[in-house]
Amino acid sequence: MSTIAAGYPRGLLDFAASKGADRTALLARAGLSAEELAHQDNRVSVAKYVAMFKAAAELTGIPAISLEYGKAVRMQEISIVGLICEACESVLDVPKQLNRYASLVVDDERGEPATLMRGAGRDGGAWIQGPSDTFIQNPVIAESEMARLVWNTREMFANSPEFQAIKYPRVVHFMHKAPSYAAEFERIFDAPVVFETDWNAMQIDPAFLMLKQPPVNRYVFAVLSERADTLLKAFQENRTTRGRVESTLMSILHTGESSMDVVAEKLGQSRQTLYRNLKDEGVTYEQVLDELRRKLALDFLAGKKVSVNETAYLVGFSDPASFSRAFKRWTGVSPREVRTARAAE
Repeated sequence: MSTIAAGYPRGLLDFAASKGADRTALLARAGLSAEELAHQDNRVSVAKYVAMFKAAAELTGIPAISLEYGKAVRMQEISIVGLICEACESVLDVPKQLNRYASLVVDDERGEPATLMRGAGRDGGAWIQGPSDTFIQNPVIAESEMARLVWNTREMFANSPEFQAIKYPRVVHFMHKAPSYAAEFERIFDAPVVFETDWNAMQIDPAFLMLKQPPVNRYVFAVLSERADTLLKAFQENRTTRGRVESTLMSILHTGESSMDVVAEKLGQSRQTLYRNLKDEGVTYEQVLDELRRKLALDFLAGKKVSVNETAYLVGFSDPASFSRAFKRWTGVSPREVRTARAAE
């Protein structure tokens, strides 16, 4: 299942609501909940995001909602990757950072880093292409993100005489057939738009690539990059079978129902398939469960707000004595010793 950062459907939800759509109805028709969109770094299925576009167009009476959303809402408002791109020193740095953190935007499930933007030469001109499978398979996303790219850039360079002196973009290409609202494209892009071509791309003036972006504190860039690296690492880990097992266990450990059969069912796999997938990663289910319990127990006890018995319950032990034996095996000391030491500190 392809996924996209929750900031994108959340931004669409807010934008459509500002145009008169009922938020509850829009969420229901997209098959999403407010909780799923509570944090912009959560992941939701691309299919549900596309369903939200269709529902938003109907509920607002704006057929070209994809274009209007892309024009109105900047990437900086819905993704940390947008903030990083804004903080780049030059136009040429933007594709590097966008592709570096592409997985934080959309997961094409190709088993390799996604490419959201790349430069290309064709017919003697300079082009910016959006080669992502998500754009190819979902025209409304391609429309929205091409419009966002254009209007992000126009707003960023609104006070730049160098930018104002060039035509941006010169022409825009889309792979899909012209939709019913095709007349809106040239208004949004202020350029000729061609449908049913062999790529999603736009031609630009080569001078654009030489521009320096408006200055931003480089410390901000470093802080944003560090945060994005952390998110990227967590996302990549969660794509492994072990990561998915740990994420599932986190939500059910306290219930005591943490058997391999239960986790396999929640992951939509058979027990045998889960066993094989974990074996391919060099671990067993028991090792994953044991290590997660150890880590969580140490975190809870270090927090100094949870008792030993409460910690035992939270990591899935119904019997505090069994938890104490496991904890001593993990650390060489009892949980009460750790709890006492932390309290003294």
